[in-house]
Amino acid sequence: MKWFLILWACPVMLLAAWYGLSYYDMSFGFFMLTRETHDLVFQIYGNVLGIPPESIPPLVARAIIVDSFIVLGIVAFRKRRELAAWYRRRFGAGAVQSAGAPSLARDASLSSAP
Repeated sequence: MKWFLILWACPVMLLAAWYGLSYYDMSFGFFMLTRETHDLVFQIYGNVLGIPPESIPPLVARAIIVDSFIVLGIVAFRKRRELAAWYRRRFGAGAVQSAGAPSLARDASLSSAP
């Protein structure tokens, strides 16, 4: 599971770092981090996909969000027993205390109304 998360997170972080640095033209002397390369990459992808280059970053962001939910769902499914135990420890104690408290409802009604 650890390697699954590492192999998912590393490309996402690498892409986000490249996008952020190249978008703001913080090249540190590397050609791949210049704004010209940024525009060129999205121009090439836009030509290949047949869509405007400006529409690619929101599509990539949406894909990363969907993939993140899928990965977190897989992790939650794999850890469901630990998560359920944590939930019972965290929120189950309040339910036990309130069950021991005296109830205001009575079994027999003291009202004579029908």
